[in-house]
Amino acid sequence: MRQRCRFFYLPWLLSALLALVGLCPVSAEAASKLNVVTTTQDLAALAQEIGGDRITVESIARGYQDPHFVEAKPSFLLKLRKADLLIAVGLQLEISWLPPLVTQCGNPRIQIGASGYLEASQFAEILEIPTAPVTRAMGDVHPMGNPHYWLDPENGLRIARGIQMKLAQMRPEDAPYFEERFHSFNQRLLEASKRWDEQVRPFRGAKVVTYHRSWPNLAKRFTFEVVGYVEPRPGIPPSPRHIVELIQLMKREQVKVILVEPYFDLKTPESVARETGARVVVLLPSVGGEKEVTDYFKLFEYDIALLTQAFKATP
Repeated sequence: MRQRCRFFYLPWLLSALLALVGLCPVSAEAASKLNVVTTTQDLAALAQEIGGDRITVESIARGYQDPHFVEAKPSFLLKLRKADLLIAVGLQLEISWLPPLVTQCGNPRIQIGASGYLEASQFAEILEIPTAPVTRAMGDVHPMGNPHYWLDPENGLRIARGIQMKLAQMRPEDAPYFEERFHSFNQRLLEASKRWDEQVRPFRGAKVVTYHRSWPNLAKRFTFEVVGYVEPRPGIPPSPRHIVELIQLMKREQVKVILVEPYFDLKTPESVARETGARVVVLLPSVGGEKEVTDYFKLFEYDIALLTQAFKATP
């Protein structure tokens, strides 16, 4: 099982860093903006769509990192210390690294349950909610459902609406501005979704294998079927026996595409691909997974282009 990161308590370093921050002048323009911190670049992209020039926003995790396992750094404490609003994915995605940061940052505004803490999962359709008690033997199963819900544009729209309402609550004088930006985002996302639907239409029902359970929302939205996983259980490395069974499954179901997140080793998926004649596709689960994927729209443009190319290339 992958090792969860350990957080080192450095209160003396935090005090020194905060003292240094206090010596740095803040412009009137910067002080007038809401300071938003998000746990992922996906949430930062959505917050920027709504907040525009009335907020500053930065994320903690980068898009090329596994968001389950982020190395907690003292610099993150500074970001959180200054935040007016913290937006988290939730569903325990960040459980191994976010709670100690929030506790130690010394910012009462963004503590869980405070007015400056927002969990985006409350706005989304959540899939794979367990119907039986979750145990460690099941791997890294999230007891409240799969947290990769942003990979459905409809959930992106729901999250954007939730952010718009929160920002309007925090800055009532800017509420019309946030509302206008939401409607613009809504219109652009509807138009883009029609285009994406047309691109994937010829491949509805296509079967794939994925490394991790990152893609249920994407698969449901764009109507392809995940029939197996490289991991035998979430977060559990594959055994030789599991790989043999996976190869047999792929041959039986004629699966020719294996989707892999950018932070997993390609050695095992590529060995499976050689045995089955499949293609390995490194698909991005987050904004920022590649340098050119800088916003929410570009994430889907990038992934759908890769998916359609892979499906076209398979018999």
